[in-house]
Amino acid sequence: MTLFQLILLFVAAIGAFLVMRPLLFGGRRLSVAEAQAKLAAGTAVLVDVREPGEWKSGVAAPAALLPGSDLLGERRKWKKFLAANKGKEVILYCASGIRSGNAAMILRKEGFKTANLGSFRRWAGAGLPVRKE
Repeated sequence: MTLFQLILLFVAAIGAFLVMRPLLFGGRRLSVAEAQAKLAAGTAVLVDVREPGEWKSGVAAPAALLPGSDLLGERRKWKKFLAANKGKEVILYCASGIRSGNAAMILRKEGFKTANLGSFRRWAGAGLPVRKE
């Protein structure tokens, strides 16, 4: 194997790790039916971690709207929400599942029980209630 091939293999491995990181470390991915059942039972809360401009396309009706940027920053919105829901599982979603996986990983490291729903499209595609913001 040439040096170029080794470097290319290394770069590909790093890229694959970065893409797979949320799936590997963001907790298990729930099905929409599992998420809905936990929400109905009151054992979980749903959080949309997309940014405010993305919410205009619609959000899951029961979702709290907490931007991922605030979780990574000052937590002006997240702090009160997390305190109020300390004993519940936090189910997160975004546009693709990557940001929600990262958020799940951060919260799990802080002691929260988390799950990644993946994307808003999964919720809406299942015909579950959505609302406009």
